[in-house]
Amino acid sequence: MKIAVIGTGYVGLVSGACFSEFGHTVTCVDKDISKIARIHRGVMPIYEPGLEDLVARNCKAERLFFTTDLKEAMKGAQAVFIAVGTPSRRGDGHADLQYVYAAVEELAAYIEDYTVIVTKSTVPVGTGAEIKKRLSALVDDSIFGVASNPEFLREGAAIEDFMRPDRVVVGVDCDKAQAVMQELYRPLFLSETPIVFTGRETAELSKYAANAFLATKISFINEIADMCEKVGADVQMVAKAIGLDNRIGGKFLHAGPGFGGSCFPKDTRALAKSAEAAGAPLRIVNAVIEVNENRKLAMADKVLTACSDDLKGKKIAVLGLTFKPNTDDMRESPSLDIIPALQAKGADIHAFDPKGMDEAENLLTDVTFHEDPYATLEGAEAVVIITEWNQFRALDFERMKDLMNNPVIVDLRNIYAGVDMAALGFTYSGIGR
Repeated sequence: MKIAVIGTGYVGLVSGACFSEFGHTVTCVDKDISKIARIHRGVMPIYEPGLEDLVARNCKAERLFFTTDLKEAMKGAQAVFIAVGTPSRRGDGHADLQYVYAAVEELAAYIEDYTVIVTKSTVPVGTGAEIKKRLSALVDDSIFGVASNPEFLREGAAIEDFMRPDRVVVGVDCDKAQAVMQELYRPLFLSETPIVFTGRETAELSKYAANAFLATKISFINEIADMCEKVGADVQMVAKAIGLDNRIGGKFLHAGPGFGGSCFPKDTRALAKSAEAAGAPLRIVNAVIEVNENRKLAMADKVLTACSDDLKGKKIAVLGLTFKPNTDDMRESPSLDIIPALQAKGADIHAFDPKGMDEAENLLTDVTFHEDPYATLEGAEAVVIITEWNQFRALDFERMKDLMNNPVIVDLRNIYAGVDMAALGFTYSGIGR
């Protein structure tokens, strides 16, 4: 099949490359001329393990193309995926759909034969119906269908998630559109991946519901971690004990500084706003949002306590800035709240991240960035681990003690054991232990 993907951000670029790996001919289109030029040179606009090789292989095989010309991208396309941003709208928390609707109105001029317009972007319930309404005013209903095909990709493991997903959810309102989507995902049918066909509204809500549920698990275990600290329990063992129950499962039960990234914060807010507008407020989701926002700021207090309640003029080393490892994504990372809170208490922040520093420099002020962990640690009164990159799991502790003014570790990801750190001569503070 021939398909077009509008948007070469995280979702669009990964989806386009993976569809081409399935054997489809894919043209990705973006208005950003410089971004397309960089991709043509083999420079990826995002960091995702394996993506550069995947794009290069399929470009060489002439299955994957990139352009700024939407008309060119849509020639002969049987499906057009909209994968533009849907950020939180300023002021009210609703999803901002201006880019989605702008893409719809622009592509309408280039629909010739039957084409399925597919929302890959995360959009609120009812967006597909609104797209159909807008297209119907511009194009004959007989030559297009509208589908919802939400993505369930984890940054850092997106290619694996796309090629071997737990499930694929597709929302359609006619047999013709369903036939196109079935052909598109035929390689996954052959591997017996569950393909769930539903109505559009169900598919749209499924994405938000999934992210809200996972976010709920994170906020839940973070509150349990706070209780563990008060009563002398170990949150990691609590998580293991409850996670062994098949009804609960162990994933997303890792206590930490709160969730961030491009999905959970904006999707929980958008879902809460949509539910409120529908007259069915989601009190649990609202609580999850509140817990998470408070969580990030509470982490700064944990650092303050570890430094004897005085951060004025003290050098604090921060390891990890991105919201999770194996990505360069800084969107709503806990570091963006924790670091300014530490600075407000008088701390002098020095930081290192393997992939996120270029973006962090645009988002954080008065931070000294270093090229490796050890330069960051020199003269520090404490080190704060915010992101659990693998290279932070095997640090040279003797070298750390030699470099630091005080051997204090505030481990917001529980990657080390307090007993081991004490034996090595460190004052250690973890989460929920």
